[in-house]
Amino acid sequence: MKKKILSLAMAVCMLLCTLPAGATAMEQGDARVTIGADLDAEERTKVYADFGIEPGDAIEITVTNADERAYLEGIAPEKKIGKVALSCTYIVIGEPGSGLQITTKHINWCTSEMYINALTTAGITDAKVIVTAPFDVSGTAALTGIYKAYEDITGSSLNEIAKAVGVEELITTGNLAEYIGSEEATQLVNGLKEILDQTQTMTDEEAAAFLRLALTSEEARAYLKKRTEGGKSE
Repeated sequence: MKKKILSLAMAVCMLLCTLPAGATAMEQGDARVTIGADLDAEERTKVYADFGIEPGDAIEITVTNADERAYLEGIAPEKKIGKVALSCTYIVIGEPGSGLQITTKHINWCTSEMYINALTTAGITDAKVIVTAPFDVSGTAALTGIYKAYEDITGSSLNEIAKAVGVEELITTGNLAEYIGSEEATQLVNGLKEILDQTQTMTDEEAAAFLRLALTSEEARAYLKKRTEGGKSE
């Protein structure tokens, strides 16, 4: 299993090396709702209550399981994708520089921090997002809804590489979290991103050894945590 986690971490690092610039500007207050296509009427009512709005208050977009598979298949475990679309999102564009604010309800695998990192990687910034479902789900498919909502608001597509990297980062962090906890997994992936420039001249063997050390050494993980908190290494 360590080998699997290591390969996932390396994939994130390699993909992030080619990450392009982010998306376009948009109007503050623009909002969209995405609803899983397989919700019934009662479940839709419950989801809108979680959003704190009424149907019709924001433009609604339907997300299907096929939409979710377009981004998740081959990256997320099949059990995390499922055969139905249940995750729902509500996104409101914020003031420039306000950052991402993520709230989750009934999401038992992805954390707010995981969404923030994945969305930032994909080029999405300055927005309030609520991710929910009618009952507890992993939340991996919600990323698809946020992508669709954001693209509908801006009228342009996010870079496909950036979106794929965002998904890869979310799944990688989630897999790591199953072994070392969500907070430490997020810090580890962020720390690896912080020092990508130091791995560019490494051979594959050296990079693998470095990442293996990061996964198994308390000192290395403490160093990466310090990097994410803005500290300088000694």
